[in-house]
Amino acid sequence: MNSSEESAVSAMSAGRSAMRMGPAELVQAAAMARRFYLEGKSKIQIAEEFGVSRFKVARVLETALERDLVRIEIRVPAELDAERSDALRARYGLRHAVVVESPAPTDDADDSPDPENLGEVAAGLLGELVNEGDVLGLAWGRSTIHMAAALDVLPPCTVVQLTGVYDAGTAERGSVEAVRRAAQVSGGDAHPIYAPMLLPDAATAGALRHQTGIARAFEYFDKVTVAAVSIGSWEPGISTVHDMLSDEERAHYASLGVAAEMSAHLFDGEGRRVGRDLGERCITVEADRLRRIPEVVAIAGGQRKAAAIDAVLRSGLVTSLVTDTAAADLLLVAGSAPRPALDRADPDGD
Repeated sequence: MNSSEESAVSAMSAGRSAMRMGPAELVQAAAMARRFYLEGKSKIQIAEEFGVSRFKVARVLETALERDLVRIEIRVPAELDAERSDALRARYGLRHAVVVESPAPTDDADDSPDPENLGEVAAGLLGELVNEGDVLGLAWGRSTIHMAAALDVLPPCTVVQLTGVYDAGTAERGSVEAVRRAAQVSGGDAHPIYAPMLLPDAATAGALRHQTGIARAFEYFDKVTVAAVSIGSWEPGISTVHDMLSDEERAHYASLGVAAEMSAHLFDGEGRRVGRDLGERCITVEADRLRRIPEVVAIAGGQRKAAAIDAVLRSGLVTSLVTDTAAADLLLVAGSAPRPALDRADPDGD
């Protein structure tokens, strides 16, 4: 038999062995798989134990997978949707996208606010993103308040409030308390803002910004490394800013094409900032400062917010998103493919 014939016979034998394994081979394959997948031993260690080459070990492990002796499953907690998360991250060019299962639908599901489990998942994400010595910024929003309440682990960091509160009379139950809670969990300093988000005019807002406590919080804005923000659509009950304005003011900003609101900044459907005069009346982090923060996590979900989330993701101000399956399904089919969020485009640019 010449060398070519020997090679052919060898290949045929290899093919037969790959298709059929005897009892001794099955037992050996199971033992090697146990060492590799369960005990964490290297292929070299397994080869030494069984007196074979590491290449043989590699072939046996491959065969064990092919013959279903070993099953590899990728599991995430039931409330997380890994497939939608990855698809959403890729579509918008985000650093992180986490999609959670939407609550079971009810008769008034369309009128429900962000699912509370978004805050719980966002709290876990912040635990991953925040490092010791960071400055964490929290903007007003129901979702960020739920997130702060769910925090249980956070490295030592400074926590600063990025916006005023919806109503100064509710500070203890809103943004101020969220900042205090996060600082308590981290063991760091808290810099709350005891002022309303929206003021009657620009002069009043300007005067408040120069008050000692508020000015001190503003000094930290350029130092923020991780921020958490909420998103609102331009509808009653879905945007706190919308609800604070008069009917005439709402109609005016609606005429400018407002599709979304985030931290008192307004955006049209393409993510361009509109109604900039509103910001002059607000106690909030400026859009350009927000864009320079390395990690900005938006927390928002529900079908009614999908278009608003799409607009804000197109703005270049957000790097990561926590949302739910109801919003994600609409976002994955929404309009033309956006510019990658990590480009951090200027929402005030042309």
